[in-house]
Amino acid sequence: MSSTSSSSKSLAFPSATQAQIIRANQRDIIHVSELREQTESVLRTWLGTRWLNRWDKEVELSAKLVYYWLTTGRGMLVLTLGEEYTDIWQRSKGARRLPSRSLRLALILLPTIPSYLLARFSQRISDLPARAANILRNLPTILEVISEVNLAIFYIRGAYYDPIKRIMGIQHITPTPEDPNSQPPSYSLLGILLLVRLTYRLITALKSLKAEESNGPSNQQNAASKNMYIDTVNVSKILNKTEAPDYVKDAEKDAYTILDAARLDRQTREGRKCPLCLEERTESAVTECGHMFCWPCIVDWGREKPECPLCRQALDLTKLLPIYNL
Repeated sequence: MSSTSSSSKSLAFPSATQAQIIRANQRDIIHVSELREQTESVLRTWLGTRWLNRWDKEVELSAKLVYYWLTTGRGMLVLTLGEEYTDIWQRSKGARRLPSRSLRLALILLPTIPSYLLARFSQRISDLPARAANILRNLPTILEVISEVNLAIFYIRGAYYDPIKRIMGIQHITPTPEDPNSQPPSYSLLGILLLVRLTYRLITALKSLKAEESNGPSNQQNAASKNMYIDTVNVSKILNKTEAPDYVKDAEKDAYTILDAARLDRQTREGRKCPLCLEERTESAVTECGHMFCWPCIVDWGREKPECPLCRQALDLTKLLPIYNL
């Protein structure tokens, strides 16, 4: 009886406006990002940058799962921080009631697990049969296009900001009554621009496909463009690696220093620790501000945060200097 009454009451609530749904999603993205950054900061302090670089995708997945499990997953009336901020609730359109436990679980897993698997195992696609590898290689682009098409439809006229919620029929309602004297903002122009962009991408992709078919696989220009190198290493070899590189090296076997680490006393070797990985420094590099790190450690750090991890001065990776005698 209580579930029937609550369902009938939910029907009286108006649908959430596009502005409310957009703000809720934006705030959820901000909170997930903050949770991930705080988690990475703690793990970097405990386990070092090298460990974090190896398991960064798992950390990102964990942050998303924890956030949405503690909000959407805990109960029907538990909202995400974004939904609570904009005062909107989820409602199953078909059943005209709040989403069941199975639907809430699907809302948590479907947007997170497939993207994680594609990102983590993308380097092993080459081991699969050619047809399956080609499908999986193009799958991220296909999902991106589907997401943009859904977003364009939402901006023009709709209530589904997320394609997963569109498929599962999860809408948003709000207890805030509609104001007949005000008109909600229109996002139709954004939707039209997105459709124009998608049309341009489609035309470009078709032209590229036609050009590849006409040139053939033996075209010399295509072969030359693929023969690219980064630090004397062929790009194809980097892309086809099945495992993440292990930067942990023995300082006594470091080929990028003229020092013989085996002859250094213990106190001197203790002073050669990298502040990021907390291991004895190898492939040493110095920043403009004068701090020394392992070359892979400071490069990985600088790609995420362009500042020195010790003094917070601006970090320009193009101005890193390798050092061989310290």
